[in-house]
Amino acid sequence: MASSSSSSRQVKHQVFLSFRGEDTRVNFTAHLLQALKDKGWTVFFDDDTLKKGEKISSALSNAIAASILSIIILSKDYASSNSCLGELSDIMDRKRDPTDKYIVLPIFYHVNPSQVQKIGGTFKTSFQKHESKQPADRVQRWKSAFQEVGALKGWHIGGKSDRYETEYIEDVVEYISKELDSNCTSVSEELVGIDDQKKIILGLIEQEHSRVIGLWGMGGIGKTTLADVVYSEICQNFESHLFLRNVSEKIKNVGNESLRNELFSKLLNQKGICINSPSIGHPYQERLNNKKVLVVLDDVSNPDQIEFMGVKHFGPESKIIVTSRDRQVLKNGRANHIYEVKKLNENDSLQLFSTVAFNLLSPAADFQDLSCKFVGYAQGNPLALKVLGSKLYTKSRKEWESEVDSLRQYAEPKMSHILKSSLDGLRELEKNIFLDIACFFKGEKMDTVEKILSNYYMGAMSGIRNLVDKCLLDSIDCYSMHDMLEEIGKDIVRQECKEDPGKRSRLWLPEDVDQVLRYNKGTVSIEGIKLDMFQMDELQLCPSVFQNMLNLKYICFYDSKIEKGYRNPKFLVDQVDSISLPNKLRYLCWDYFPLKTLSSFNPKNLVMLILRSGNMEQLWNENDHMNLVNLREIDVSNCKKLRKIPNLSRAINLELLDCSYCESLVELPCLNHLASRDEDKLRLEGCYSLKKFPQVPSHFCYLDLRETEIQEVPDAIKYLHKLERLLLSKSKVEKVSINISKLELLSELNLSECPMRMDRCESLKLLSELPPYMQNLNVQCCTSLEKVSFADQDLYQFDSLGDDLFGMLFCNCINLNQESIDNIEENAMLKIGSLAKKWAARYDWKYQREDFPRLICCFPGNKISADKFKCQRMNSSLSLKIAPNRGSGSRFLAFAICLVADLTHCHRFKYLNCICEYHLTAAGGGDSKSYISKISFFDCSEPNKYKGDHVFILSSNDMVEEDKNYEEALFKFYIIDNDDEVNEEEDYNKVERCGVHVFYVDATEKRVAGNKRSFSHDGEEGDGGLKRLK
Repeated sequence: MASSSSSSRQVKHQVFLSFRGEDTRVNFTAHLLQALKDKGWTVFFDDDTLKKGEKISSALSNAIAASILSIIILSKDYASSNSCLGELSDIMDRKRDPTDKYIVLPIFYHVNPSQVQKIGGTFKTSFQKHESKQPADRVQRWKSAFQEVGALKGWHIGGKSDRYETEYIEDVVEYISKELDSNCTSVSEELVGIDDQKKIILGLIEQEHSRVIGLWGMGGIGKTTLADVVYSEICQNFESHLFLRNVSEKIKNVGNESLRNELFSKLLNQKGICINSPSIGHPYQERLNNKKVLVVLDDVSNPDQIEFMGVKHFGPESKIIVTSRDRQVLKNGRANHIYEVKKLNENDSLQLFSTVAFNLLSPAADFQDLSCKFVGYAQGNPLALKVLGSKLYTKSRKEWESEVDSLRQYAEPKMSHILKSSLDGLRELEKNIFLDIACFFKGEKMDTVEKILSNYYMGAMSGIRNLVDKCLLDSIDCYSMHDMLEEIGKDIVRQECKEDPGKRSRLWLPEDVDQVLRYNKGTVSIEGIKLDMFQMDELQLCPSVFQNMLNLKYICFYDSKIEKGYRNPKFLVDQVDSISLPNKLRYLCWDYFPLKTLSSFNPKNLVMLILRSGNMEQLWNENDHMNLVNLREIDVSNCKKLRKIPNLSRAINLELLDCSYCESLVELPCLNHLASRDEDKLRLEGCYSLKKFPQVPSHFCYLDLRETEIQEVPDAIKYLHKLERLLLSKSKVEKVSINISKLELLSELNLSECPMRMDRCESLKLLSELPPYMQNLNVQCCTSLEKVSFADQDLYQFDSLGDDLFGMLFCNCINLNQESIDNIEENAMLKIGSLAKKWAARYDWKYQREDFPRLICCFPGNKISADKFKCQRMNSSLSLKIAPNRGSGSRFLAFAICLVADLTHCHRFKYLNCICEYHLTAAGGGDSKSYISKISFFDCSEPNKYKGDHVFILSSNDMVEEDKNYEEALFKFYIIDNDDEVNEEEDYNKVERCGVHVFYVDATEKRVAGNKRSFSHDGEEGDGGLKRLK
């Protein structure tokens, strides 16, 4: 049995044959062996492969370890052989190894696959005999392997109306040849018949002037699958890459800008990119142009979508793959090549159908004739083949014949007929879930959909799983379905009553919703309404508009443009105090909710309450004692008039409360019972009237309290022992409790732009005992801040630091005393010293990303510490002597730099870049090297205006170099402003003074996992404890 990875094996035989000699040696196995050899494959076959005197057990194990693929011929007496079961166990051990990707193909030779999987029939008798003679653990190992191979896809040979064995052998040899030729590592129904098309696309991508490649074809033909296979194979060759699925659907749901922001955030490795205009600013253009990227835009319906994603700004050698049903979209989108995705041929169609219908690689015995009929109906469309196969799985031959009869009613069955027939056998539960998702929840997050449907349907999760198993639903991040299936579902609803939409179960078309609401034509038939209000005219609602809709469980009145800042409410309620809402509601989403309160509604069944930009002053009265046990999420963001959130103690399952930008909100209830542990589940940013620090569960790791009236971080902060990020920028914080030093996991504290007026004596003056290894400390523009100190570094773990930006921003903190500045400098150097070891350990990886991990420290001043930076000069250049390496091993040089610059004329801090040019001269005439390092401030938040000189302490892993016996370094520094609005003559901010410190990091030659090394720090001068405030 092999334990090493497949990449380290020497392949002696490509194929290992496992079989029971007495059953098949002189017939089927012999013919299969000859056919494989005729194709040129080397096969391990124990008759002619073992050398005389060689032990069978060790030779077999070695052969399995040295092969790429195993064929297991499972015949009636296979399980009676100890050696066969031993082989099988070794084979399945390799199969289970996720790093191995070993291929195992069973052939069920005149045995039923279910008998193998369940160990029934003669196999049960064989294992009973083994149990009486063999150790229990050995038999259990054999059993596990036997059952596992029974569940794998393969070939089933046998049956009254079966094919000749020679035909099966041809199929097996052809399949194995494809697997070995393409060096494929797994058998997947998704990849049947795709190899040849993949090679064509890869060939197009390799062409120098082939930048945009279009994949065109009908729905369900496999465009997305082909794009995914190509993407997976080549994505690692690019600096950044992203597969954007369902582009048209996502644009419809979230808008162009939101999707483009997601794309740019991924490509530029920067969270929170927000471009709300059609044009793309110069800084983004420049950064994109420097990146070699791979992007897949899946299911594009308009050429403008391609252009809007900024593909023309992607760097040289970038590749963009676009899938579309419309050839003209690809032409107008300037695709360099358009490839029509081909239908599957007959053999591949039969194989794909068999993998789904039988879990085999060819049709089961007795089903060959019927399988060919279904394959003919599907016309080579993979989606239709999978849907048909899923429906027929485990069904009897009689049921198959009935399904054929149902398709015969169409002279030439269209794809819609085939797909619609797949819904006929659904249970009522499954059909309702399918229609709900088709009409309301396609593209929604899986977790959200499951919560809503599980609250209404008993057994909803089982129904969802069955729909996924039947290929009627996809579940990748969100629940989705093919567009063709969506249209079939919606057509089923339309057929419920063609003339009167008020008598249908589900409404989604603006004209139908308008008719029902405007003329009060709702009935008990209506179960859900979904409407994009942006697409309809204003409508006056009457109080009884929902009164007859007693079975209404979903209301979704949303504005697709709301995120772009538009405010365009369409529902008017002049002189209406309340609207009667049905008590069966599970999901209530109503942007611009027009009423002042929900008091007339009993939310006992409600799961989601989303009332963005609503007109409410309160949700309901405290005295209403609402039953909220089912409520999971409340979103009242941007409700400008909302003053108070009522008691939520009965909402014991509440996971999210979004009150962001509720400008009038002054009071929150105790939220200690919030169930969620995820980030961003309590949103209070922009609650300008909120003064009290919220009561939240101790397990919270993230709190965003920006732009609030909160004045104090209380002593109780110590109980939030899991807190990692605390954002209080632009708040009114005047006091931060010393207990904040007890938060060992705190990595980001943002107090930027706290009270700036000097006449407020209570303004923030003291930050004491801060955790020394915080990743982001931002207190910009806290003009009253005088004292800063850090806790003892020995009490904290350096490992908590991440891999990106380390910020210590004290810009415009003009009242910092000298002792505090010393502490800030000391802390910055402590972090750089620790990071230097980390960066040196990853030296081999340093050029694999554009945005190098970096530390940026900034504070007011015009002096460089002589203690920290012994080498310093006026102006922007200096030379530095490098200490000789007197140790026995190699080492790395990590440079920390300190600059003084006048930021009075700096426009925007985030567009600053520090350019460091340095030249390393080797001793004794050795090689000399020149480098350019750029430290970008792009991820840093910024004040509006800077006041005078500031000191920068900077470093990055781009400034770590392996020492080649260097003796001198020459440095030149620039600070460049890349803001679009800056004139060229203002681009450079003058460096008035500069300094450099070298950290010498010794490297031992002991190699560790992942091609890393073990490193030690040499204890260079300047190390020491942090000064503490008295």
